[in-house]
Amino acid sequence: MRRTIFDTDHDAFRDSVRTFISRNVADRIDEWESAQIVPRALFTEAGAAGFLGMAVPEEFGGGGVPDFRFNMIIGEEFAYAGAGAAGLGLTLHNDICLPYLLSIADDEQKQRWLPGVAAGEIITAIAMTEPGVGSDLANIATTAIRDGDEYVLNGSKTFITNGINSDLVIVAAKTDPSQKHKGLSLIVVERGMAGFERGRNLAKLGLHSQDTAELFFDDVRVPASNLLGEEGKGFAYLMQNLPQERLSIGVAGVAAARAAFDWTKEYVRERKVFGDAVGALPTTRHALAQIATEVEVAQHYADQAVLSLNADELSAVDASMAKLWCTELQGRTVDRCLQLFGGYGFMLEYPIARAYADARVTRIYGGTSEIMKEIIGRSLDV
Repeated sequence: MRRTIFDTDHDAFRDSVRTFISRNVADRIDEWESAQIVPRALFTEAGAAGFLGMAVPEEFGGGGVPDFRFNMIIGEEFAYAGAGAAGLGLTLHNDICLPYLLSIADDEQKQRWLPGVAAGEIITAIAMTEPGVGSDLANIATTAIRDGDEYVLNGSKTFITNGINSDLVIVAAKTDPSQKHKGLSLIVVERGMAGFERGRNLAKLGLHSQDTAELFFDDVRVPASNLLGEEGKGFAYLMQNLPQERLSIGVAGVAAARAAFDWTKEYVRERKVFGDAVGALPTTRHALAQIATEVEVAQHYADQAVLSLNADELSAVDASMAKLWCTELQGRTVDRCLQLFGGYGFMLEYPIARAYADARVTRIYGGTSEIMKEIIGRSLDV
């Protein structure tokens, strides 16, 4: 079915993103995968091209258009180019971190941070997960205790995307350790603050060109003016923004599945076995038919979820459904497609091999598939 959610502005934007990736990304992916990080220049290049901060008001240097379809296009085009890991830092910056600054930052904070965020000169990250605690927000151990005009921040975080490159980290910390959810606040830590240290760039199964780090806070004195929103409301802010985060992951999942399908369809047309193209075999056609159907159905659900988000109607349950279905689809699709490549699918020179490794984490981060099922299950009133 024809996708109907985009207009001519979106089509032109997609063409620009595709050109940008062709010129600035495609030939550098292997280099970045080996380095296990993208250069900071990717962010400033993306900012200059208008691919960061599309929702940031024009007065702060952004596009002034809060339309998630533009975010969606960026994630899709990086996936189609086999560069999903390289683009993950950009989508985290746009889709996951920026909403906090737009929705709860005060005027002074917006003046201070948003121009740099839109330009790619300030790279953002969000730090929730902790060693031994995972994403159990109620039991976060990191503390930020008020001391005059400052907070004294102590603790550690792990699995932080953009952890090495980031200049501005939104840290979930307990400002009242005696409380659980109600004691949680969001504190913005900036590059260069004394006591703020980055650990190693973590070696991962996939997403090799995306820096993922441990962060350590040892008596970091953070100005009280870096409190994001109100003290004690951090949990509510996180819950408010999680649906968009989960939809972003789901959108990327179905795009990655479509990319894997397209690569495989092209491969089986050319690859010969016993004198015939692999694609001529009924088993291959049937496998691809199943994939094509599942991807098409998932795409239209994801599209409608994006329209719901734009209309401020996307529920936590709907977002959980999108993430659950699309990431599970991504996993089984790349696995089946790799099988159709045969031994070549196990070679990293083929994008399907990289896509296979990259796909595994999407059923984990942003909330595991099991957590998504629990959220959905609780809504069923059974």
